[in-house]
Amino acid sequence: MQVNVTNKPTALIILFGATGDLAKRKLFPSIYRLFQKKNIEKFAVIGVARRPLTNAEFQENVKDSVQTFADSHENVDDFVSHFSYHSHDVSSSESYIELKNIADKLDEQYDLNGNRIFYLAMAPEFFGTIAEQVKAQGLTDTTGYKRLVIEKPFGTSFESAQELNVQIRTAFSEDEIYRIDHYLGKEMVQNIEVIRFANAMFEPLWNNQYISNIQVTSSETLGVEERGRYYETSGALRDMVQNHLMQMVALLAMEPPIKLTDEEIRSEKARAFRSLRPMKKEDVEAFFVRGQYDEGTVSNSLLPAYRNEPSVDSESNTETYVAGKLLIDNFRWAGVPFYIRTGKRMDVKSTKIVVQFKDIPMNLYYSKEPEENVHPNLLVIHIQPEEGITLLLNAKKNGNQMQTKPVRLSFSNTSIDRMNTPEAYEKLLFDSMRGDATNFTHWDEVALSWKFVDIISEVWEHTKDETFPNYVAGSAGPKCADNLLEKDGHFWWPIENLEIDN
Repeated sequence: MQVNVTNKPTALIILFGATGDLAKRKLFPSIYRLFQKKNIEKFAVIGVARRPLTNAEFQENVKDSVQTFADSHENVDDFVSHFSYHSHDVSSSESYIELKNIADKLDEQYDLNGNRIFYLAMAPEFFGTIAEQVKAQGLTDTTGYKRLVIEKPFGTSFESAQELNVQIRTAFSEDEIYRIDHYLGKEMVQNIEVIRFANAMFEPLWNNQYISNIQVTSSETLGVEERGRYYETSGALRDMVQNHLMQMVALLAMEPPIKLTDEEIRSEKARAFRSLRPMKKEDVEAFFVRGQYDEGTVSNSLLPAYRNEPSVDSESNTETYVAGKLLIDNFRWAGVPFYIRTGKRMDVKSTKIVVQFKDIPMNLYYSKEPEENVHPNLLVIHIQPEEGITLLLNAKKNGNQMQTKPVRLSFSNTSIDRMNTPEAYEKLLFDSMRGDATNFTHWDEVALSWKFVDIISEVWEHTKDETFPNYVAGSAGPKCADNLLEKDGHFWWPIENLEIDN
């Protein structure tokens, strides 16, 4: 795919769901930052939603969003002048015709060359309908590019995802569909490839001869809050594992691409998914565990159990925590477990990757005191909230005896260039305008990850977990997650012990 890297991209962004929380908190501030940095100059945005608003009212909402979440007042009036509003009925053909008339006028006014991005930041059940209607009513009949940007979830199973894909493919080709996984926009997730493929000290060791196990953790301190209705049909498995965690595993496990193009990188990620050992129903219990949070006290506040959250069944079987072991059956990774875990109402908010290297063949520095023994070498990739890399090595303790201690070599985006680190949505929006699909998920990746997860979902949906709730809000998760690793002679590396040195 040809990427516009020399000229500043132009686009008319038609944003469905423009009065929603995602638009207010992430999308408007991200477009503003692109505008402030002069990465975009010729652009216009049509906010599309059901709520009746005037252009002036909508522009005031955008202004408030920028001032609140981008924390800036500079050039805001100029910025919001690029925004228009259309009160829209998703199922009405006439409403799309009105939208086309607005789009055509703005395209001419701002000299946008017919470039259009249809951004769907709304309920997934409308994705297919919108895609079909924008084609039927001529919104995709344009002289420039047309691209469909879709938020997750892309389906709730392989079958539903496939049905949705068939529907939107009637209006857009695969190379025009940009499925967002906002983790792929995070700076340190994108750094995984650089760490691996640009460092001679890592790539030769990136295999089963030198790596003991890899752990991917994404924990949240928040509960489901007001998202109970959505979460009851999703759970942590569909909400986090199928997309975010599986994508990070693919980046860690993929083979080096022959070129740094979106086609080659996404092809290698899909090949990593194909190498995953498929789940069998009878193996789910041995490879995956689940949890649900109970009430607990954090900072002197009593937090409710999941079953007491709004819109949640009082006997809910929905998991708010998942831990699992993935095995990749290829020459590079045979025998190396990839452990993943994610949960809500945990003790710390953190997303980290821990690569544990194998022990040296013979320990010359053995001590009877366990804390004085040689520690495993660890490479820690900090995704959020801090960004950076930590390498844990062994060095000699001060003194006359030959004893060792672990030392850290750290790089921190937060302390060095945090101000210049683009937010995930800013990066992804800019990439979609430039035509760079590297950090968006291809249909093959979506299909393969759903096929893997569906087996687990089916088993859990038909098996009530009598231990729920099985971890206290504000804790490190259920005991069964520790047991999962103990069976292999491993343990979860404590997140609080791996904080980056700023």
